[in-house]
Amino acid sequence: MRAEVINPFLESACSVIEQVIQVSPSTGSLGVKDIMPVQDHIWIQIDMTGYFSGMVMFGLKETVALRIVSAMMGGFVLTEMDEMGQSAISELGNMISGNASTILSNQGYVVDITPPRVIKSEQENHSGVPRKALCIPLHMDGIGELDIQVLIS
Repeated sequence: MRAEVINPFLESACSVIEQVIQVSPSTGSLGVKDIMPVQDHIWIQIDMTGYFSGMVMFGLKETVALRIVSAMMGGFVLTEMDEMGQSAISELGNMISGNASTILSNQGYVVDITPPRVIKSEQENHSGVPRKALCIPLHMDGIGELDIQVLIS
């Protein structure tokens, strides 16, 4: 895994979050994590093909996802992650990944991305050998934390 692959996703996530929810995120430390379900979390999974093959996953607590969606909807408070909320959080992942693929393309790495898939932690059945991903958390004041995980095969 090459650490520079995560930078376009980090750059894009910071930019999109600032534009969409008017919060300037700060970054945590880059690390390597096992991809595994975490209770009360939502994952936005986007697969990549092309120069890099793999996936990016955005992980966040459901309460954080609700705060983000509420901010995206102009302050309308959601109390549960319904279909509209899942669509909004999915679109956030799509915007981040689309911008990141443009950044990668401008660097000479052409990648295609799939539509986002929203996964609740209890829906995912992980069996077998854990896979490792590059991970960097984004801290959003008053909102919570969003983990960016990139797995390149």
